[in-house]
Amino acid sequence: MATGDSDNAHDTGLTFYPAFCFKASPTHFAWVKMAAVDVHRLRTRKGFEGQNLYFYYNHPIQFVCLAGIIVAREEYPRRTVLVLDDSSGATIEVVVLKVLATSDENGATATASSTATAPETVHVASTTRSPLDISTLTPGAVAKIKGTLSSFRSTMQVVLERYVILPDTNAEIRFWDERARYLVDVLSVPWSLSADEIAQLRREAEEDEQKAVWDQRRAQEKKKRLAEREEKDRRRIQRRWEREEKLRERQAAMCREANRKFQEMMTMKRKKMKMSTAKQAPARENEG
Repeated sequence: MATGDSDNAHDTGLTFYPAFCFKASPTHFAWVKMAAVDVHRLRTRKGFEGQNLYFYYNHPIQFVCLAGIIVAREEYPRRTVLVLDDSSGATIEVVVLKVLATSDENGATATASSTATAPETVHVASTTRSPLDISTLTPGAVAKIKGTLSSFRSTMQVVLERYVILPDTNAEIRFWDERARYLVDVLSVPWSLSADEIAQLRREAEEDEQKAVWDQRRAQEKKKRLAEREEKDRRRIQRRWEREEKLRERQAAMCREANRKFQEMMTMKRKKMKMSTAKQAPARENEG
C-alpha cells in the first residue's frame, strides 16, 4: 500500500535527499527489479506528490521491473487491467492504457464508420504513448514487465511501458535470482551521500539551472533577433514596394500624358483634314 511518510516507522533515522541529488541515486533512473510484495511497501513523501515517485526506504523509485504469470485480465473502456502473480506472496495490477485509434498503419487519418460501431482503441505505453500489442498477455502467460508506478484507492499499480514473454521457467527463476540480489545489495541498504557529494550535486544543479536560464535567455534573444530581422525585411520589402509603386504611378502618368497628347494631335489632324476638304470643295465647283 502506498502511504505517506508519517505512517512509516522505519523512516526514522533515514536521510531523504532533495530532488537535485536523485541523479546520484542507483534507483531513480533505473528499471528496479522488485517483487510485487515489495512494490506494495513503497511509500510517498511530502513534497513529491503527483510525480508518481515512490520510496523504498530512502531510495527514490519511478520505474520497476517484475516477472510472473498473468492470472487475470479485465477489459475496461480506457484500460486493460492484468493481474501478475510473481510468487512473492502478493499480486500486482498491471494497467495498460488505451487511446482511440486515430490513424492507420500508413499514417492516414481514419474515417468514422457510417455504421453504429464502438470506436476502435489501441493500447499504448505509459510514457512514450507508443502502441503496444498485448495480445499475448493472457492468463497463463509468463512475462517480464516494465512500467511506471501509480496508486489507485491506496493500492499500488504498475502502468505498463514494455514487456517480454519469458520462454520458460528457468528464465523466470533467473529473474528471481537477480531480483533477490538487487534487494540485498541495493534496496535493503539505505542510500547515503557524503556532505561533499551533496555539495557537488547542489553546485551541478545550480549550474544546470543557470544554464537553463541562459539557454532560455539565448532562445528569447534569438527569437527577438529573428523577429527584428523579419521586421527589417518587411520594412525593406515595404519600401521597395513603395518605390516601385511610385515608379509605376509615374509611368502610368507619363502614359496618360502621352495618350492625351496623341489624342490632341489626332484631333488637330482631323480638324485640318476637314478644313482642307472644305476649301477644296468650292474650287471644284468653280471648275465645273
